[in-house]
Amino acid sequence: MNWFKRKSYPEYWSSYTAHFSKPQEQQLDGIRFVVFDTETTGLNTKTDRVLSIGCVAIEGLKVRISDQLETYLQQDQFNADTVKIHGLLKAGKLTKVEETEGLLQFLDYTKNAVLVAHHAAFDVAMINQMLHRNGLPKLKNHVLDTGQLFQKTKIDTSKSHFSLDELAERFNIPKHDRHTASGDAYITALLFLKLVSKLKSKNPKLTLRDLERSNNRVGLL
Repeated sequence: MNWFKRKSYPEYWSSYTAHFSKPQEQQLDGIRFVVFDTETTGLNTKTDRVLSIGCVAIEGLKVRISDQLETYLQQDQFNADTVKIHGLLKAGKLTKVEETEGLLQFLDYTKNAVLVAHHAAFDVAMINQMLHRNGLPKLKNHVLDTGQLFQKTKIDTSKSHFSLDELAERFNIPKHDRHTASGDAYITALLFLKLVSKLKSKNPKLTLRDLERSNNRVGLL
């Protein structure tokens, strides 16, 4: 079968996938969650690019401030209209890395953690596009969406979409560093813990499987 050749991947991808050899832990206090956010040149998951990635970890259902990642990517594309939102200039004084290095840092940091984001489908799609451009498969991590988790609480069923700002205000979460990747990741981490607390009050035996269970799966995930 000389025509068949197994596709080879870089070492950092092999190191990342090696973390998924065991079944996913289901007990929430035994899981490492990585709450993340991306700042981008726009909202088109096919053509726009990631400018920065911010992550913070949760273990034992507590935010681990010392366990975080913030990386800025070189801007091969530039959209001046979005600078007023995220404040990231094409040049500027921030140290920026190439996209491949940004991916390496993100995968090495997250490993097999359960990923958490607000309206996670967008952020996951942006990372998956980065992987695709580098000839790699999609993310393997389990993913939770704080927007969907809020729906599961049934606190407010007046609409299906709530912004991070709306939920931060509802749960009295300070919006420091809003619209920076690391700032939004931290806000989302606090929101996630508050939502889990609400859900655990109804179901003390809440597991990851319970959080993932949804009738409204988002296609991009």
